[in-house]
Amino acid sequence: MPTDDPYGTTALSPDELDAELARRWDALLPALPELGRSLVRRYAEPHRRYHDRAHLLQVLLSVDALAGDEDLYLVRLAAWFHDAVYDLPERELTNEEASARLSVRELGRAGFEQEDLTQVSRLVRLTTTHAVGARDPEGELLCDADLAILAAPPERYDAYVAAVREEYAAVPEEQFLAGRLAVLEPLADSEIFRSGRAQGLKPAARANLGRELWSLRDRLGLEQPDDAVVGDSRS
Repeated sequence: MPTDDPYGTTALSPDELDAELARRWDALLPALPELGRSLVRRYAEPHRRYHDRAHLLQVLLSVDALAGDEDLYLVRLAAWFHDAVYDLPERELTNEEASARLSVRELGRAGFEQEDLTQVSRLVRLTTTHAVGARDPEGELLCDADLAILAAPPERYDAYVAAVREEYAAVPEEQFLAGRLAVLEPLADSEIFRSGRAQGLKPAARANLGRELWSLRDRLGLEQPDDAVVGDSRS
């Protein structure tokens, strides 16, 4: 593969992304190549700007980098399905719920046991809030891999923020900024990462979140808390 850097996936060409994802799917579930291709097509939908093939590969690489003693097979399957449905605006179901149900349907057809179907769909649903309960190493690993972009180098983090804004281009600016603030403030006040190997990501994530939060409050005309991180030219 051209890079093992989870934050370098956006530099890959579409052909490189397709080839690496095909290789990884073949190593995971070689008996169902069409299912793998179907999932890749979903992540290649034109309305996606961040939640795309590069994001999928970034999550898979982050799972590898952060893995400890977890059941990696089911975590990797959940990673493949976690954003398989990404409708904007969402329909009757949240995207995570629709993705979880898709995993049950497709893996059920493939003959997976109910216990595994339940675990994969549960892991996918966790990526709605990334609120993992106690003694859930698989849930911690998948959620940390999904959130690993928060610890990216500042220029990559800013590209991620810009890509998310493009996905929500139909949302008015002030509404988007307020919604983003509502999501990020509690996240910044949380542990962010739970798994052991992800602890080293916290300083970079807190710096990026602090910078973006400062920018959001500034653009919304809100008062900055005393401990706010002052934004810079990238914000």
